[in-house]
Amino acid sequence: MNDMYYSNGNYEAFTDARKPKDADKKSAYVVGGGLAGLAACVFMVRDAHMDGKKIHLLEEEALAGGSLDGINRPEYGYIIRGGREMENHFECLWDMYRSIPSLEIPGASYLDEYAWLDKDDPNSSNCRLIHHRGDQVPTDGQYGLGKCANEIVKLIMTPEDDLEGITIEDYFSEDFFKTNFWTYWATMFAFEKWHSVIEMRRYAMRFIHHIDGLPNLSALKFNKYNQYESMTKPLLAYLKDHGVDIVYNCQVQNIEVDTSNGEKLAKKIILTRDGEQEEIELTPDDLVYVTNGSIVESSTYGTHDTPAPITHALGGSWKLWQNLAKQDPAFGHPEVFCENIPDRAWFISATMTMKDATLEPYFERLTKRDIHQHRVNTGGIITVTDSNWMLSFTIHRQPHFKDQKENETVVWIYALYSDTLGNYIKKRVVDCSGEEITEELLYHLGVPDDLIKKYASKDYVNTVPVYMPYVTAYFQLRKKGDRPAVVPAGSVNLAFLGNFAESPTRDTVFTTEYSVRTAMEAVYTLLNVDRGVPEVFDSVYDIRELLKATYYLNDKKPLDQMDLPIPKFALKGALKKVQGTWLEELLKNAKLIE
Repeated sequence: MNDMYYSNGNYEAFTDARKPKDADKKSAYVVGGGLAGLAACVFMVRDAHMDGKKIHLLEEEALAGGSLDGINRPEYGYIIRGGREMENHFECLWDMYRSIPSLEIPGASYLDEYAWLDKDDPNSSNCRLIHHRGDQVPTDGQYGLGKCANEIVKLIMTPEDDLEGITIEDYFSEDFFKTNFWTYWATMFAFEKWHSVIEMRRYAMRFIHHIDGLPNLSALKFNKYNQYESMTKPLLAYLKDHGVDIVYNCQVQNIEVDTSNGEKLAKKIILTRDGEQEEIELTPDDLVYVTNGSIVESSTYGTHDTPAPITHALGGSWKLWQNLAKQDPAFGHPEVFCENIPDRAWFISATMTMKDATLEPYFERLTKRDIHQHRVNTGGIITVTDSNWMLSFTIHRQPHFKDQKENETVVWIYALYSDTLGNYIKKRVVDCSGEEITEELLYHLGVPDDLIKKYASKDYVNTVPVYMPYVTAYFQLRKKGDRPAVVPAGSVNLAFLGNFAESPTRDTVFTTEYSVRTAMEAVYTLLNVDRGVPEVFDSVYDIRELLKATYYLNDKKPLDQMDLPIPKFALKGALKKVQGTWLEELLKNAKLIE
């Protein structure tokens, strides 16, 4: 095992790794066919030059992709459980996809396909916040932080170790939660007040270069289609071409690990394949990569007429993590993430398929775009600020599914709060059928009361609710050691993947980048790959980005008009001292002074 290292710039970004010394001796078992597991297989093939036939991907479901989903299930209809928001500085994600052939454009990579689409049709939103049954909030586009901007600065300046056990609500003032900034932030990233302020700090630092693009969502990039067809299928095709053994309907129940002598050696995999119990004996040359925990596991599905059943059942990946955690404290504490989730949490999303153009005007008056122009529509979520459920919805480029009819429109809906009664439907969202969720949305869009029932019927739409008991488990209050290290100290052949593993970097969970980053770190470490893992983009250390963020966090005010925690005379004196210097030039470029 080597000392995995990080690289910066393009010196190593375009190089191919040489074959590690013992690569031909190795075989691998990857538990979990989500993005992290798929990425681990890619890096073993591409960068460790392993024979694909010696790589075994063990997936408990009948379909790979995990959260990168999107399916037309005949008994339900179109279903997307969530949406992936991406940006230009997902260094590991794009490093991988540069090598994955596009399924749409011959001779191009998926990164080419993605980047060309974004250049031709860049993302943006014409409406982010609405209220009063379909009116755009007059202050939409402004953060409205005032003095609360200083609270964000203070958070960034506070060491992470000092924030353990502190919630977002504990840290910020009451006034902060009345700002548009909090509404943008909470609904875009699915943060709740009771979540860990550590995770919010990481997000603020990681994406500080996008503060200007948060209100109009110009910071984001999206696929052409749903995540499964756009992102998962190209990875599966690549792995198939390289002979990787993908095993579906395979539940790994436990991995026996020898933790004596200061080492951690995976010795046996215990699994059920197609209902039959099996055991796989392991040697030090058999590498095991485990996706521990899942945010979409245990999902239940409702219909247009019935709610999605409420469940708190632990799925296979959680049970596997529990069994591993019993063997060594270094394998983390799954109970921190999967237990004691408040009733107020986000549990429900819904996919609404509009069958004709009847309801299109209610969306197009907000987006100011034709839904069927095959381009960006909402540009991300639109949030209803006076919704008791804190309802948000989005329409991605249509068609969102390749087999979708031209006159159909797929809308994704989610409710951040699950413990409150709706404004129109006097029920909790978790107790609602697809039809009732549709009625609540149509009410907030301004559909006349006497037409809501009619337009929410199956004659016009089909809405499928999904209940996901662990969808925001990433943000639970945690401390060091609750997530296992990607490669625990002393591990010979065992690594953890995904957003419940702890990367040694300052990257953020609940992102596609984090899944791919942990996969790259795990593969490069266990296989001694002599190529740097791309460092997290260092915008938080760039004075230009910090000054730009200061300008936009204060709604584009110059320094002398901001509510700063320093006397005006002191600011005036400081600005006088920088006259004629490079710092004055930087301040002018950031529009902080004239």
